[in-house]
Amino acid sequence: MPPRPEPAARVRRFSRPVRWVHRATAALTLTCVATAACLYVPQLAELVGRRHLVVTVHEWSGLLIPVPLLAGLLARSLRADLGRLNRFGPHDRQWLRAVRRRDHRPESRPAGKFNAGQKLYAAWIAGAVLVMAGTGLLMWFTGLAPLMWRTGATFVHDWLALAIGIVLGGHMAMALADPEARRGMRTGSVERQWARREHPLWREPEERSLEDQ
Repeated sequence: MPPRPEPAARVRRFSRPVRWVHRATAALTLTCVATAACLYVPQLAELVGRRHLVVTVHEWSGLLIPVPLLAGLLARSLRADLGRLNRFGPHDRQWLRAVRRRDHRPESRPAGKFNAGQKLYAAWIAGAVLVMAGTGLLMWFTGLAPLMWRTGATFVHDWLALAIGIVLGGHMAMALADPEARRGMRTGSVERQWARREHPLWREPEERSLEDQ
């Protein structure tokens, strides 16, 4: 007996490769942030102990963060989503103007599959990961650069880590405030009504009802 299709009220949003890349990257990033907190917050460092192990986990989790994305590039669906994240159109500028004016009307915040805030977040976090990897390598392999460079790398690494923690906290808070968005990343589908309200310009082939697939 063939499996019963999901209700037509739900539409496909994220493929399985996209969801797995997101989960793996999130797990590595949270591990990196948690171990960094254990290294820099004296109370946590004293509670956890085993500093050498924490340092090792921190270093390797940080280096592995780009790996899920690089592996996921084999999937056409992930490459398509990256292309959407990299395109910034007039409707994105309108979305940002509405945010600046605190205009919450749906018609004032047009968005495709990803809104302007999600695009900026993706670009910022990608750049931050590259900078963190570069400065981390200078700190790890002390023979790569002179002391002055390593000192500057440590300064940038530490303060950017704090900024990443704050931005990730905001990202998680926004996800917690939108259960349907979380369901979309967890199951791959969202309610059609939610999609039309939050992403009215999203008119891609995958927006067809799951019943038709």
